[in-house]
Amino acid sequence: MTFLAQRSRLSLVALCVAGALAGCASSGPEKGNSGKAELTTASDQTAAQRKVEIRMQLAIGYFQQGQYPVALDEVKLALAADPNNADAYGMRGLIYQQMGENALAEDNFVRARKLAPASPDLANNYGSFLCQENRVKEALPLFDAALGNRSYRSPASAANNAGSCALKIKDYASAERYLLQALQLTPDLPATNANLARVYFEKGDYVRANFFITRLNKVAKMESLTADVLWLAIKVQHKLGDTDAEAGWATQLRRHHSGSAEYAAYQRGAFDE
Repeated sequence: MTFLAQRSRLSLVALCVAGALAGCASSGPEKGNSGKAELTTASDQTAAQRKVEIRMQLAIGYFQQGQYPVALDEVKLALAADPNNADAYGMRGLIYQQMGENALAEDNFVRARKLAPASPDLANNYGSFLCQENRVKEALPLFDAALGNRSYRSPASAANNAGSCALKIKDYASAERYLLQALQLTPDLPATNANLARVYFEKGDYVRANFFITRLNKVAKMESLTADVLWLAIKVQHKLGDTDAEAGWATQLRRHHSGSAEYAAYQRGAFDE
């Protein structure tokens, strides 16, 4: 759903920020008598590493603003300073993905993964790309790899992405398992609540679907919800026979997405399409 895609994009940017900063650290700090390396700080960076970090931060900023060609230029400059920077290739993959250049996006995701095969961030990002391409069976193992890395700082993102991906092939058992894991990690993530509502709606458990719709009403702003999610909320209330709640969600759909296919379906009364 579109809501998830938007949320995922912002999550991926956050992952790239963390990855870019981590990737710029020097590889050879001093060791004490214990044999344990001293903690790496900014002063350990070489001039080239600092240049890469600056360029990556700029690229991320431009990416967040939707200025993809400018972000692409910054990544190119980062790669000129460090041709083997996995995070830069991963960032370039994200940029190409948003630009609709999917072949180039995949080339860069694959190259990033070859350079840093253990990176959970890159696994999650590439998995999200593959899921967008409806290559679910290729995507799910990448999400599992990210979730299996105990050092991963954003496991809720991978779990939610995996659940959404499983929904695409109507694997409701896997979707439920992943999404409940995401919910446990980050209870107020709107995309997770929306996706769980969809899982239970598709399974015919309208009471549980409504539980997550009600939670969604608390954790998300109405203007951030897509027509698809609002239409789901309407259909849940329709199944439960709650005409007042149905009318309330319909008002939000009309207010924010009056020109959408979902609103047209509501006007036709096409609740079972």
